Amino acid sequence: MQEEIFISGRDIPKIDPNLEIWHFPISLYLFLGGLAAGIIFFAALFTLLNKDKEYPAVVKYAMLIPPVALTVGLIALFYDLTHKLYVWQLYTTVRIESPMSWGAWVLLIITPLTFLWVFSYLTEFFPNLNWKWNWVEKFDQFVKNNRRNIAIVLLPLSIILGIYTGILLSAFNARPLWNNAILGPLFLTSGLSTGAAAILLMSKSHTEKALFSKIDLALITIEIFLIIHMIMGMYAGSAVQLEALEILMNGEFTVMFFVFVIFLGLLVPAILETIEVLGHKVPVVVPAVLVLIGGLIFRMVMVEAGQLTRYLY
Repeated sequence: MQEEIFISGRDIPKIDPNLEIWHFPISLYLFLGGLAAGIIFFAALFTLLNKDKEYPAVVKYAMLIPPVALTVGLIALFYDLTHKLYVWQLYTTVRIESPMSWGAWVLLIITPLTFLWVFSYLTEFFPNLNWKWNWVEKFDQFVKNNRRNIAIVLLPLSIILGIYTGILLSAFNARPLWNNAILGPLFLTSGLSTGAAAILLMSKSHTEKALFSKIDLALITIEIFLIIHMIMGMYAGSAVQLEALEILMNGEFTVMFFVFVIFLGLLVPAILETIEVLGHKVPVVVPAVLVLIGGLIFRMVMVEAGQLTRYLY
């Protein structure tokens, strides 16, 4: 029999209200939002750099993912809402200080633009496609002519979308694991990394694969640095941060965090992509899939673990 000594009623498990309302739909939404942001960023950037012909997987094939990812993510977000009929009220105001307001408006703009982007490439996907209506053909040509202007709009919006997924959590002051300034840049970097991994899976060009292996390797390195910085910052913090960090370092999420996120999701892909960069043949599907799975599990860990942390009484 294990003896426990309680010096305060607050020490009794579950004596305080236990609120866990965000589960897998939110994790999925954050992952798909980051993934879409990463792909959109690279597609817009390479278009503005006039590299769209040289790297077709970036601007054409991989961009098939964001419209689907954003749609599924929005469905997951809508499913998680308690008062679904009032979602329209997000668009009756703009609150600069609210991450949710930023996210709602960015998603409202960026989602239809991704559909327009894919629409502009339909005739390249289907060379025998003939528009039955003249106005559709004119609209198709209009979108093609303004693809560069769409890229100018998408580039900053993709950065905002990627960083917002982290700021959305860090704005919760009552959750010490989330209340960290590193989460915004960390989620943005993770989103760019998953976007690069998706492009690796879609690419058939050796040159394109080699480039994005290097890009993803650099992003993984930055992501590892940011995670270390987050952990060191919390270790140097108050008792609140130390208690919150314990759930990752020596708690129920330790295995998921270190095995599936750090080791399999970051270190193993980094090693494999380093081998690829050095000139040795490595199936790119392996590090790419590991990065994608690691990105999803990372968000699951942060969402679930963050809700279990609280301020000391």
